[in-house]
Amino acid sequence: MKINELVRNKGFEVIAVDADTKLGEAIKKMIDRNIGAILVVEEGKPAGIFTERDVLKQWAATLDPNVVPIRDVMTTNLIVVDVEDELEYAMSIMIQKGVRHMPVVEKGKLVSVLSMRDVVKAQVKNLEAEVHYLKDFISDIG
Repeated sequence: MKINELVRNKGFEVIAVDADTKLGEAIKKMIDRNIGAILVVEEGKPAGIFTERDVLKQWAATLDPNVVPIRDVMTTNLIVVDVEDELEYAMSIMIQKGVRHMPVVEKGKLVSVLSMRDVVKAQVKNLEAEVHYLKDFISDIG
């Protein structure tokens, strides 16, 4: 399955904040949208990602979320996948690199964010279809 199929079903929406956004505002946006990561942009281009793990790190460091800009704490080594990549490829990268969110691009333009939850849902759907097919096959030969 190509990532494009998954993103098409999920929807082409990117939740992002500017790099100067304060931590507290970014965290509130994540809570309001019920998301585990938010992209950080500078001049309209992806500059980093801020995740639930980053929230915990900042809380442990006791930084003031109303003062610290997200640019100071975001993860900057973005791992990006293309809509034409295979889902299995993205899944293996996520596992190898220990990331749960990956920006998705199409022709160099950011179009979505792929989460581990999206990957698991797609895999479960594929397995359910396979089980259904096998049950039909078995009942036809039995």
